[in-house]
Order: sequence, then structure tokens, then C-alpha cells
Amino acid sequence: MEASEGLDMDNVEQRAKDLLAQMTLTEKVGQTVQYGRCEDQELKMVAEGKIGSLLNVHGPKKINELQRLAVEETRLGIPLLIGDDVIHGFRTIFPIPLGEAASWDLEGMEKNARIAAVEAAAEGIRWTFAPMVDITRDPRWGRIAESTGEDAYLSSLAAAAKVRGFQSANEDGYPTVAACVKHFAGYGWIEGGRDYDTTDMSERTLRETVLPPFEHGIRAGALSVMSAFSELNGVPASGSRYLLRDILKQEWGFDGMVVSDWESIEELIYHGYAEDRKDSALKGLNAGVDMDMHAGVYLDHLETLVQENPELLKLLDDAVFRILQVKIRLGLFENPYVSEDAERAGDPLKGQAIPADHLAQARDSARRSIVLLQNNGGILPLDTGKHKRLALIGPLADDRHNSMGCWAWKGRDEDVVTVWDAFQSEIEPKAEVFYEQGSGILEELDGGVERAVELARQCDAAVVVVGESEAMTGEHYNVTSITLPPCQERLIQELKRQTDTPIVVVLMNGRPLATSWLHEHTDAVVEAWHLGTTTGHALVDVLTGAYNPSGRLPVTVPRATGQIPMYYNRKNTGRPHLYEDYIDCDDSPLYPFGYGLSYTTFEYTDLQLDRHQIGRDETVHVSVSITNTGSRAGEETAQLYVRDLVASSTRPVKELKGFRKVQLQPGEGRTVHFTLGREELGLLDERLAFTVEPGKFHVWVGPHSEEGLQAELVVVE
Repeated sequence: MEASEGLDMDNVEQRAKDLLAQMTLTEKVGQTVQYGRCEDQELKMVAEGKIGSLLNVHGPKKINELQRLAVEETRLGIPLLIGDDVIHGFRTIFPIPLGEAASWDLEGMEKNARIAAVEAAAEGIRWTFAPMVDITRDPRWGRIAESTGEDAYLSSLAAAAKVRGFQSANEDGYPTVAACVKHFAGYGWIEGGRDYDTTDMSERTLRETVLPPFEHGIRAGALSVMSAFSELNGVPASGSRYLLRDILKQEWGFDGMVVSDWESIEELIYHGYAEDRKDSALKGLNAGVDMDMHAGVYLDHLETLVQENPELLKLLDDAVFRILQVKIRLGLFENPYVSEDAERAGDPLKGQAIPADHLAQARDSARRSIVLLQNNGGILPLDTGKHKRLALIGPLADDRHNSMGCWAWKGRDEDVVTVWDAFQSEIEPKAEVFYEQGSGILEELDGGVERAVELARQCDAAVVVVGESEAMTGEHYNVTSITLPPCQERLIQELKRQTDTPIVVVLMNGRPLATSWLHEHTDAVVEAWHLGTTTGHALVDVLTGAYNPSGRLPVTVPRATGQIPMYYNRKNTGRPHLYEDYIDCDDSPLYPFGYGLSYTTFEYTDLQLDRHQIGRDETVHVSVSITNTGSRAGEETAQLYVRDLVASSTRPVKELKGFRKVQLQPGEGRTVHFTLGREELGLLDERLAFTVEPGKFHVWVGPHSEEGLQAELVVVE
């Protein structure tokens, strides 16, 4: 059921207006204040109505105590809005968002968000600071792990799916939690991959690439938006009236609430945009930030600012009205409390174990997120009839904590199934399995390489699990080199140099890694990201062929760090024949956007357009036949790309405009259909007005961004 079905939406606005009319200036300011801690001072402020929201508070009992203070001790009894970073799961940890994006499975993303919301709400958390929808082209940035990659089209669909999942209706018909699309806007464009750094881009890039995922999330009903830390084109986002009022609230008609990122209003001072805390509060309110996260500048200064300039009361009232509407829409006035039975039983999920259906979805999501990058000689899937002795090697092969990745605060190490766990439970009955760590994540182990080499010599195949720890990805964990740590590279190189054993490398990481040496020297490479609670089960499903890998890259993987930024939808330039102009490196990607192998093969034939000429407001139907030409059932992700050959503004060499996932049995063929119309063929013209221009278009359908069948379409006046 959609959450709106349980709400009298016409009544929400009136209830908020009626409540606002009763509030004093102090009470209004209190609703705009959020704190990220809860000590004696904050408890007193809650009871005085000086805090409207809290984050980083946990446990039903604690949250109920806080709600009782707000509801029973304050004059108007306005409940608190409790938020938290529920990024890719709560107790059940799903793949990191970049991994989820590799599934290209929108239904699965929505299910994951729904489960995370249910688990969080059971603890009293009714607001998540997700999804992050920042487009980025720089894998040095640690927060690429939270993104859905480099493409606006895929990221837009993912944003909408996650918003729907988070805000799906609870048993009372209200949104389970409020979603928050972030970070508005341009945060993924930071210079040098350095978190919080400057962003500077053209209005065209902002409109065509950065903003679409935000707009899709809002159109899907997101109740909140978070303003970014970073500046955009000289103005900090949390002080940008252009972003927050002109675009978000006026142009798009967003009627939800805007919360700052952590202390980002106060940080206007350090940007050199505000003189002091009072000035930063003024600029934040003027810009359109409705709630101040943890800085306390609204608490300290808004009341005085309004008294000095009564005209500001209109802006304050608008901010409070938006906050009240979100609380009403969530049903917090009717149901401010949460059951404490589960916590008294020792677990917020009403039992000691994660529900079976949550684990089943996590396992399915994890295996769908795995991308097979290389499979020389068909070494995979592992054949236990042939591979009687299997070596499992590597620092992440039996690592519970790091399997969950960044932003997994509520995940529990004891819930995680490691690769070694799954090897023992699912492979050992059929083959002998052995484990050797080989190296640490960042440091060599004394004798580790030698022991790993000796083990590999005695086995029929070696699976080597390497990559990044959770502390190497996420917020402010940036790198200058997107390669494996040297100790892990040496481990694999010595296994290759000193043994003849086939080597399967599994990468567990939060960013795409430039691994040219692995591509050239190992037998198979599997991109597994950080998969979460069911890591081991999902990987063994793929390695053994119990699940045929279907993941596709949501980012371009470069050959070397120096190629960054590298993305598929680049411009052609005036000298395309000189595009590959590095003297020390092939400038093609190691693996292109949309790429991923399967244990079967697919053939594309008979690309058809139902007509090759259309008017500017007409549509064309595109079809292609796909046949499974291999010996295993498998799922293919057919991708539709277009290029506008001549336009009033230069266009990318390819743009993703559609995809279809199709499951095929061996020998089975099927026709896949797409539609192209104004939305897919249009562009922003020289004046940034949306239009469809007459001219020729190339249309491709294929397995990834660098391969496919091509047709030509002409748009006429």
C-alpha cells in the first residue's frame, strides 16, 4: 500500500497551520533545531520545547523517554523526529549503494529500503538520511561507496526506488520512515576526490547530470532533502538561495523540509561566506534550510534575528510549517511511541535472529550485485568434481566486520557470514577447503605470503579475497591511488609467480579499483563490493554457479588513477582521433560502464525501429532479439543508448536511456522492447530550455556501453 492511502492529505496542511498559529517564537525556533547527541543539557532542552529532532539516539526505551518529554512535558506536545543514517540496512546489512547499483535491480533496491525502514522504525527511528543521490566521476572520493555511480539515468531510477521503499506504508498507513535525498547539490563533484572540497561546474552540468536524481527522488515523494557541505560555484550549498529556494522549493514545488548536513550552516563561516554564527543562521534561513543539524546556530540566534527583523518571521514560519507537515505525515502525533517488548527481550527485531525473509532478500540482493569481470578458460564456476582441493586466501576471506562496508553502524559482526564460513558449510561437503590469510589489509603478515603459496601449491584452485576495509571508504576516507594496497598486490603476485594453481580474485571494496595487473595475469576477477550480512552465502552462490552472475558495472573502471575522471558519456571533442593521447597508458577503460560477464553467452540480433523518422513530439518503438546461446540459464541486462549527432549544444558520445533485464533458458530467445520520446531525445538548448531538436540520432542496444547493435533515427520538425 502507498503511504498516502492512509493519510488525509488535505487535512495535513490545515493541521500544520492550526498548530503553527498556536506557537510562540521560542517554540517555533525549537522545531528547527536538531542535535546529534542526547546528554543532560539536551534532555532539558527537549522538555522545554527547544529541540524538534534528534539523531544518534538508539533503543526503543531511550527514544520513548525522549518522546514522553516532548509530548507530555511541553505545552503543545509536538513529538520529536528521530533520525539516523540508515544507508544500506539497519540490523540486516545489504550491499553498499554502489554495489546495489551494480544489480540494476530497481525492485530489489526498493525491497532493501523497505526492510531497512521496518527495522529502523521498530527502534523508533522515523527518518533516514538516505538515499545519497550524488553523481560522481571520481573514485578517489570515499563517498562513491554511498552513491549509485556515474550515470544520471540509472541513479535517478535508483533514487526513486529507494524513496518508495523507505516511505512505503506501515501497518497504520503512514510512511514507515521519511526519506532524505542528499546532498543537495553537487557534493559528488568535489575537486581532487577530497571530501568537503570545492565544487565548480557549469549550469548545464548541474541541470543535465547532477540534479536529475534529486528531482526523481522528490517526484517519488521524498519528505526531506539535505543540503550539502560543499560550495557550488562560489556559494556554499547550505547558504544557496538559488539551490534551495529558487530550484528546489519554487521551480520543483518541493513541499517537504530541508535539513542541513552536520553543522554545515555554521561552516558558512569557514567558507568565508558568513561573518559569525549569527550571520550564518541568517544566511541559512534566508537560503531555505529549515532545520539546523547539530550546529546550534538556529537555537542561539533565530529568535533574536526575528525580533530584530520581523520580516524574517515569514521564513521561519515556512520552515516550521514544513517540519510540522512531515511529522504529521509520518503519524507521529498519533503514534509517537514504539513497543519496548523487543528491547526487553534483548533484541530490537523481536527475537535474537534476523527474520528469515530479511536474510533471504539480503542474499538475493548481494548475489545480484556481484559483477564477473574476467573468466579466462571458464575457470568459474568452480567444479568440485575437478577442483577437489580449494584454497581460500586473503585478508577479507574471513572478516566479518569489513564485509559490511561503511555506514553499517547497526550491523553486528556476529550476524555476518564470511566467505570462509560459507566455504565450510556449502563447499566442504563436496571438496576439501583450506584457509590462509596471507596478508593483512594494509600490512604484510610475518610468513603470510609463504604459507599462502605453500597452500596454493597443494590445491587445485585458489580463491583470493582482497580489497578495502570499511575504514578505507565512506565519508572523509579518500585516496590518491585507486589500487590494491601493496601488501595485497604482492600476495597475489607471489601466488602467480610461485605456483601454477589457477587464481580467482574476489575484490571486496567501496570504490572501483584500477587492477590492470590482475586483469592480465589472473584467471578470473570477481567484483563483490562490500556485500553485507550475507556476504559468504552470496559469493559462494556465484563462485559455484548456484547463481549465474548478472551484475553490471554502474561506473567506469579505469586502468590507472591518472585517467580520472573517466566516464562513458564523455564528449567527442574536436579531435576525437587524438582522444587516446596518454603516452604511458591506453586511455580506454579497463572495464566499461554497464559491463559484466555471465556463465552463459547472449546474442543480440534484429535491432528494429518501428519507424526511422518521427516528429519532435512523437515516439519510436525500439526492439531487439536476445538469445541465450550458452548452456546455462542466465539473466541479461539489455541497455539502450542514444546519441544526438548534431545539436545546439554538444552532446555526449552515448547516453543511457533505458534498460531491460531478461531471464533466458539455454537456447531461448526473446524480443525486448523500448520506447524513445521527448524525455529520452530532448536536451537543454543554448539557453538551457528543454527542447527536442530536429536531426539525426544513433540508437544502440547491447550488453554494455561499448558494444551493441546500432540503428539511425531522424527527428523532423
